[in-house]
Amino acid sequence: MAAGFSIDLKGKRALVTGGSRGIGRAIAIRLAEAGADVAINYLRNKKPAEDTAAEVRSKGVRALLVKGNVADPATHDDTFAAIRDAFGGLDILVSNAASGVIKPALELTPKHWAWTMDINAAALLPLAQRAVGAMGEKGGHVVAVSSLGAVRAIPNYAAVGASKAALESLVRHLAVELAPRGVRVNAVSAGVVDTDALKHFPNRDLMLSESARRTPAGRLVEPKDVADAVLWLVSPLASMVVGQTVVVDGGYSVVA
Repeated sequence: MAAGFSIDLKGKRALVTGGSRGIGRAIAIRLAEAGADVAINYLRNKKPAEDTAAEVRSKGVRALLVKGNVADPATHDDTFAAIRDAFGGLDILVSNAASGVIKPALELTPKHWAWTMDINAAALLPLAQRAVGAMGEKGGHVVAVSSLGAVRAIPNYAAVGASKAALESLVRHLAVELAPRGVRVNAVSAGVVDTDALKHFPNRDLMLSESARRTPAGRLVEPKDVADAVLWLVSPLASMVVGQTVVVDGGYSVVA
């Protein structure tokens, strides 16, 4: 944030799914810097989650680790029970956990498709349903993390791109339904970000170099850029932003 300007989230409680690494980690830390207590969801690798929790606590707020597969709604009851026990409720849900199969469309199997859709798109619905219950009458915020593949054709990205398009559609429908209850739902769509997830792309180096060359802002998007957009969306400054997908790509997507 600019000198002399800050967003105060003291007393707020957040859940960041996939919060141990990459964009999720940056979001968790950014919310903590603004004063929010943060629950960090992770699936397999506990050490990075513990490292993120330690960084969150270093900001003077509480951190909670919650292990669970967001694609399995049966695990959500334990997740939200732990959040209620530790924090007493929830104010902010950031649905960031993502996975998927990077293959040409003609090589995708029904299993590949289901796995990608369940994690990237379908998980948001039961998460939001439980989050709204934990928020109560005061309302809160739901932010989903998407990608440019929702609206652009990217090589080997058919399953993930379709799942992100479904995610953004669900965001719009949830936003309309939940706005009267004081819950604002939006998405952040990130440009190419050099995280561990990008290592699964066979053309990773080319993607990075081409994206850097074509981005008007002159550099690649970093996790902190996405985290800043999330922070803005859950702040009073964005109180009338409802059902939108905010693109954070340094202008990449508007270049012909």
